[in-house]
Amino acid sequence: MKVNRLIEPLVLALALSVGAVGCKTNPYGVTKLPNGDANKPGNTGNTGDLEPGTGGKTDGTAGTDLNSTNVSGLAAGPGHPGWPQDREPLAPYTVHFDYDSTVIKPKEKTKVQAVADYMKANSANAVLVEGHCDERGTDEYNRSLGERRAGAIREALAQMGVDPNRVDTISFGRDKPVDTGHSEAAHAKNRRGEFVVLMPPK
Repeated sequence: MKVNRLIEPLVLALALSVGAVGCKTNPYGVTKLPNGDANKPGNTGNTGDLEPGTGGKTDGTAGTDLNSTNVSGLAAGPGHPGWPQDREPLAPYTVHFDYDSTVIKPKEKTKVQAVADYMKANSANAVLVEGHCDERGTDEYNRSLGERRAGAIREALAQMGVDPNRVDTISFGRDKPVDTGHSEAAHAKNRRGEFVVLMPPK
């Protein structure tokens, strides 16, 4: 009898622990929100990425370790409402990102530099940086990710000598894909930051 009384609580505790573990699984295709374990290997969340301006990584890529030019506290825009827009001049310099990342890769940094050079040569103009994502993840998460991508580009421009008050940002999340396919190639095209020239009203 005493043995049975000891076994019953153990069996109950084991059943509860198995049930709790089973509840922790995530549905396929749902992107995890960033958390304190984001930098652990194997985490499918926002791995290795930080809010623009918070620093942290020291690999020299834009969007990370930007304490020397922290512009994240400034109003990100739109700071130039009503200014005429022109998408053509900076269309070739669209920046593409890795999956779930806000880090500007070295090969993409040359595009940001070209935009910085344009901004220095056209000092009356401003620029709008649009953040975009692929179709995976929730609307809310992708709007946040697009905002952080645009913010990372804005900080990179500031590091290159562009007044951040001339750089507005906006996130479209996954709402404006350039490729409506569902392949990895389509996703890669849609993970991007685009530049729109803003000209002073005449």
